[in-house]
Formats: sequence, C-alpha cells, structure tokens
Amino acid sequence: MVPGGTFKRLYDGVSNKDVNNPATVSTFRLDKFEVTVGRFRAFVKAYPGSKPAAGAGAHPKIAGSGWQSAWDSNLPADQGALIASRPCAYARPGTWTDTPGANEDLPIACTNWYQSFAFCAWDGGRLPTEAEWNYAAAGGAEQRVYAWSNPPNSTTIDTSYIVELTGQADSYMRVGSKPRGDGRWGHSDLAGSVNEWSLDTYSGTLLNPCSDCANLSGGGFKVEVGGGQGGDYTTSWRINYPPLAGDYVHSVRCARAE
Repeated sequence: MVPGGTFKRLYDGVSNKDVNNPATVSTFRLDKFEVTVGRFRAFVKAYPGSKPAAGAGAHPKIAGSGWQSAWDSNLPADQGALIASRPCAYARPGTWTDTPGANEDLPIACTNWYQSFAFCAWDGGRLPTEAEWNYAAAGGAEQRVYAWSNPPNSTTIDTSYIVELTGQADSYMRVGSKPRGDGRWGHSDLAGSVNEWSLDTYSGTLLNPCSDCANLSGGGFKVEVGGGQGGDYTTSWRINYPPLAGDYVHSVRCARAE
C-alpha cells in the first residue's frame, strides 16, 4: 500500500531541484517486486486467453487509460508467437527460459510496453502512472534522494543498495536481493536492476495541474523509471523508449486498486 498525498515530481534535491511540478496521487497499491520470470510464465501459459479486453487495466480515476483494441496488433497472435518474441533485441542476454529453471525469481526482461500492459491487466492490476511510481520511490512528501535515503537528503549509495545491470547475463539478480535499497513503503529494486514501464507517454513537459494524472496523448515513446542506466539512481531518474522496445533493460512492476 502507498498512502496518497502530494509531492514535487522529479525533485530529488541533488540532480533535480525543480519544484514547479507538484502532483497529488490517491492511495494505491504497488507490487513489492518487479514481475519475475515465474510470474510471467503463468501469463504465457494462459496466452492468448490472457490478452486484455478493451478497457482492461485502466486507472480507476483516469478516463481512457485502459487497453485499446487498436493495440491488439502489437501483441503476438498466439502462445508460440509470444514465446518466439521472448529473446532480447540485439542478441542481448535476457532472463526468459522456455522451460522453468534457475531464473524463475529473476525479473522478466526484454518485455515491451504492450506486453507489460497486457500482463498487468491479466494479473488484476495495471501499469502505474509515472507520478505514482515517482511518488512511491521518493517516499511521497519526504522527497528522498534515493528510494532508501533516510534521512531523505542522504546521498549514501553503494552496491549494497542496488543491482547494477550491465547487459551481461550474470548481472541479473533475484528480485528483492538488495533489501537495503527498499523504499519507504517496502518496495524493492526501485533503483538499479531493470527499467520499469509506466503508463505515460513521454513528454519533456509534465502535465500541470496533476491530480491522479497521466499523459495519454499520442502514441509516442513511453516513460520508463527505476533502472538508472548511466549510473543515475536518484528518484527523479526517467528515460523514454518506443513502446515496442525489447532490449535487456525493459521490465515492469504492476499497480493495483487500493
């Protein structure tokens, strides 16, 4: 559970000190862990019955935020096609194996935005908005530098807090393997490890005002949060990718109703 409140989006007090983007989010639930290979395997087993219906996976307070039937063509046609889509782009190592094995507790990797949306909807959840995810990482109004910062302005960081993902197969680690890096409300791997897709379409300008808001305009690049590519693990870190991107960094964590 993440208790709702108001905070300054993208503000971490170190790499980003812009205080002009306040947001209010309602109480919601955010999964403690990134989606694992084992959890995603259940989705694959149920496929294509696990494809979302129109409107599925919507944020209860954001109109038009559910699955759109026009996106159906961006999902594999059947289970075989979904499995065939699992290898990562650019021949990078991922975490999926066609049969269960040692990777079941690793985060699922190389998962594009549409598959991530579909998984969360099937699993009874939805993609978090960028504001919700940022709020959880920042500890709400505490405005933490890093998800684990206590006091909030602490800049202490080393490899005991984060999974440093390098693009090599042996750099993936079991979700929750760095509990020192847990956030204010107990969420693991809010920095480091894989990137996590959000609901929002990327824009260099945030929506204002923002009360349970998400940028749904257009079909452009989507916002990812949490990974920290380039070594920036602050709570303000964000990046954008095309929604069909499927490289080794792409993964997901689902949000749910209160």
